Amino acid sequence: MVFSSLIFLFQFLPAALLAYYASPKKLRNAVLLSASLFFYAWGEPVYIALMVFSTVFDYVNGLLIDRYRQRKRLAGAVFIGSIGGNLAILGFFKYADFAVQQVNGVFGLQLQAADLPLPVGLSFYTFQTMSYVADVYLGKAQAQRNIVAFGTYVAMFPQLVAGPIVKYGEVAGQLVSRNVTLARFGEGAELFIRGLAKKVLLANNAGLLWTSVKAAPVEEVTVLSAWLGIVAFTLQIYFDFSGYSDMARGLGKMFGFDLPANFNYPYIAKSITEFWRRWHISLGSWFREYVYIPLGGNRLGLGKQLRNLLIVWLLTGLWHGASWNFVAWGLYFGLFVTAEKLLLLKRMERWPSGVKHVYTLLVVVVGWVLFEYEQLPAAWTFVGTLFGFDAHGMADRHAMYDLWTSGGLLALAAVCATPYPRKAIERLQTRWKRGGGLAVLALHVVALVLSTACLVNESYNPFLYFRF
Repeated sequence: MVFSSLIFLFQFLPAALLAYYASPKKLRNAVLLSASLFFYAWGEPVYIALMVFSTVFDYVNGLLIDRYRQRKRLAGAVFIGSIGGNLAILGFFKYADFAVQQVNGVFGLQLQAADLPLPVGLSFYTFQTMSYVADVYLGKAQAQRNIVAFGTYVAMFPQLVAGPIVKYGEVAGQLVSRNVTLARFGEGAELFIRGLAKKVLLANNAGLLWTSVKAAPVEEVTVLSAWLGIVAFTLQIYFDFSGYSDMARGLGKMFGFDLPANFNYPYIAKSITEFWRRWHISLGSWFREYVYIPLGGNRLGLGKQLRNLLIVWLLTGLWHGASWNFVAWGLYFGLFVTAEKLLLLKRMERWPSGVKHVYTLLVVVVGWVLFEYEQLPAAWTFVGTLFGFDAHGMADRHAMYDLWTSGGLLALAAVCATPYPRKAIERLQTRWKRGGGLAVLALHVVALVLSTACLVNESYNPFLYFRF
């Protein structure tokens, strides 16, 4: 079940909200947990057992670490066992087949891969439970003794299958006590509708163009088609993922939770370092706190700092998927971040603002090619086409048709990827006061109606980050 589906919007969500608010406060975690388990089981009836096991596994590990806190070796053994168990589960379901393929290729063997489908949300909820155990072990958090509260933290359906990755400390207090005012509920509903509109009206339509371009043999793509396609994907993945994150945060507010922001207009960044401070913020924060800093961060000299950066970016690539293009994608961005830290950022201070912005967007766009093409030779061919090498001409009738029919959509989406629409709405509310508030409400109603109308007739409705 995805948020941008009619069954979620008009059946599951109203029923979950009604059951939640009809229940006494002391039972609301149990109601939310039950709804979340139903939500997950709807799409993953088999793998729900795996998620429940992961939840119970780390709930027990947290209690054991807390119990043996004064016996450091024993607590450390439990911590290592927890991290090892989580990584083993993640490795088996996400990376085992890839590893078997590489071993077969190197040694000429014919080992049989398990070929199991990836459980939805595995990377997200595994990172959450590992962060909880780490925080308990490091003394940053108290062990949660109420298994219903802990289960709610892990399985809460707004952020279960595609984030944001929520650290336990960010919601620990809210698991015990939270209040929802009508204004807060309204903020959540507005945020959810904006996310839904991002996803349905912008991401899905941009995705149709990219799907059409990618379906063509890569060596037959013209320069114009290549640029239209990759710009469409650049916008699709942003509005798809940030739209989902907005919906998740909006739902969180409707149930009384403040979930962390995951995006902050990344396409206005003027360096790759800044881009990654604005894109998938919760993942970057997780790797910084639980990998980069424990490795020594930037405290052990330049050489080890560079090593730590490359390790983090290699893991970032692998987190997204078990294939060489994701490894290349992670290292690609790691090299740019490293180069900026070493020398580029100081030199870039003298660059005009527009030049820095163009540089950042070009690097990001090329990165999305690596992200999307699983076969690296095809990715390099497509990159060459973007810059006029190996291209099947500059343009053809198909490319001109795409420009004519989709150019306006891409321009609108590009504007919506900046803070300008938000600032315009804020000015409207400030200047017109009550009238401005009514106008903003009307805009949200129109967005909801248009999104629903599209969902009624739309068959193309993927969520890109569900595959991670």
